[in-house]
Amino acid sequence: MSQTVDRALRILPLLAEGPAGLEQVATALEVHKSTALRLLRTLHEHGLVHRQPDQRYRLGARLFALASQAVENLDVREIAHPHLVELNEKCGHTVHLAVYEENEVLYIDKVDSRYPVRMYSRVGKPVAITVAAVAKLLLADLPEPERRAIAERLDYPRYTPRSITDAPAFLAELAQVREQGWATDLGGHEESINCVGAPVRGTDGRVVAAMSVSAPNVVVSAEELLSLLPLVRRTADAISREYSGNPPTKEDRS
Repeated sequence: MSQTVDRALRILPLLAEGPAGLEQVATALEVHKSTALRLLRTLHEHGLVHRQPDQRYRLGARLFALASQAVENLDVREIAHPHLVELNEKCGHTVHLAVYEENEVLYIDKVDSRYPVRMYSRVGKPVAITVAAVAKLLLADLPEPERRAIAERLDYPRYTPRSITDAPAFLAELAQVREQGWATDLGGHEESINCVGAPVRGTDGRVVAAMSVSAPNVVVSAEELLSLLPLVRRTADAISREYSGNPPTKEDRS
């Protein structure tokens, strides 16, 4: 680890003990005040520390947001996994769990199908954000200005004739997903693959993750896959309740 990074990281636990002034930080790091100021300014630019009116520094809100996001993502995967496995056992198809992070939608869990035809998706791999059901669910929950800004800066690859190809169509799709509470990808990324998904919500009702069931046409038709929507939504609701600390219902256990 470089000396500069080491020194910057040593500032964070110091400020975790309470606000500190420039001289205090410099003394703790055993550096000149100009060096300490340069490190503090860099951390401040990234929102990791905040300069108070009294000229002392404290930990910044961005640091707490990052920590909260990391904990939520880890927790939701741990809580969701048994439910994903149970859903896979009931339907036999591939089940995914995804989150929105750093302007990408990423798979954080996957349970493979029971049949020989496998999907090429991988945990940690970004999804095709303009067509994937999980991406639609995660982006649809964002505030309208943020949804619009994202839609306008995205590229729209024409993966198949069913792909969404421009921002207005994407925004219209997100509005529909937001209203109905579920999403599909019916051959939008790969013509032979269909997908149906539902949101996982936190205690505040916001979408923290999205789960989906995917299957190729050679196994089930799009209509047959859509018939699983009630089961998919019940699974997502069960994960949401457990994630929020609420007891399971009789429907969850059925």
